[in-house]
Parts: sequence; structure tokens; C-alpha cells
Amino acid sequence: MTLPARDSELVQIMDASLADAARRAGPWLACRMGCTQCCHGAFAINALDAERLHAGMDALRAADPELAAEVARRAQEWIDEHGPAFPGDIETGEIGASIEEQERFEEFANDAPCPALDPATGRCDVYAWRPMTCRVFGPPVRVDEEDAADADALGCCELCFVGASEEEIAACEMAVPHALEDELLAETGAVGETVVAFALLR
Repeated sequence: MTLPARDSELVQIMDASLADAARRAGPWLACRMGCTQCCHGAFAINALDAERLHAGMDALRAADPELAAEVARRAQEWIDEHGPAFPGDIETGEIGASIEEQERFEEFANDAPCPALDPATGRCDVYAWRPMTCRVFGPPVRVDEEDAADADALGCCELCFVGASEEEIAACEMAVPHALEDELLAETGAVGETVVAFALLR
């Protein structure tokens, strides 16, 4: 699989939306390099995210082979440690689709640091190619797109907007182009999900 040509457009829209939300949030947004709460715990990523990480690792190998090798080493260690409990196909890295496997994934590797995280600096070593979940963590984003009037449908990092009112939080909502992402994902024809560690080693 290769990334759809418009994936770069999706990333640009996301980056611009994040920058706009951060500008409006000001000091309410606590996200800084070295704050790594969102970098712990396994989460599902789609085929676009996985392919973007794969492309990022190719770029990193060309630009900084030693760093790429270190990221790959951490990813392999992650799989060696957590793979035996992975609720899916350990060979492909695809998360199982059954109800039982989905329930197991909810409790899977919840405290594990992401292998892309440099533990010494708190920096993401594949930041430019990070998944969409990483790009929306922090600012208020809509949990349920269909309920635009419900303030409770907005979620944000628990470290951000401490003491802010519902109105102040709502004023900093980050727009997310879900429709474009869905369209590009449909172009790939891929339906399965994986986790970052497997994508880094593809």
C-alpha cells in the first residue's frame, strides 16, 4: 500500500487546525515537548497512520540511520514485551475484530510508553509522521460529530484547560477533517487497525 496523494493535504489541514486551536487556547493548552502523558498506552491506528509511519521510517533511515535503528529497536522491544498478550495477529500486527479481542484491547499495554518516544528527551522521534490520534490530543475535539450543540461532546487532555469554563473550552475547539480522512482511508481499501510498534517495523 502507498499513501494516497492527498494525505499530505490531510496532514496540512490538521497541522493548521492544531496551530489555530493552540493560538486560541494560549496558556490553557499545557502541551509541551517533554510532557508525555499522551505517549503512554496502546491505541489503535488506521491504515493511513500506519503507512505514514512506514514512510516516516524510510525518510528517517535516509536522514539519520542511527536514530531510525534506535526507534526500530524500541519497537521490537515493545513487541517482544507486549506481543504475547496482543489481541490480534502477531504476524501482521492487525488488531482482532471480534468483540472479545476488542474488549481485550481496551486493557492492552495501557501503561507502555510508545516506542517512538525518546525516554531521555520526551521527544517523539517520528513527530512529522505521527498518527492522527496524536495530532488531536490536547485541544478540545468533538467526541461525537453529530452532536455539535452538546458541550459534553468535547474532550481534551486532562492536563489542559484546568479551571476553564465550558464556554472557554468550547471557544478553543479544534476542527478535525474526519470526512477527508474517511475518504482517503476508503481509497486504500484497508479496514484493519494496528498499533504504532508494528507500523514502525513494517
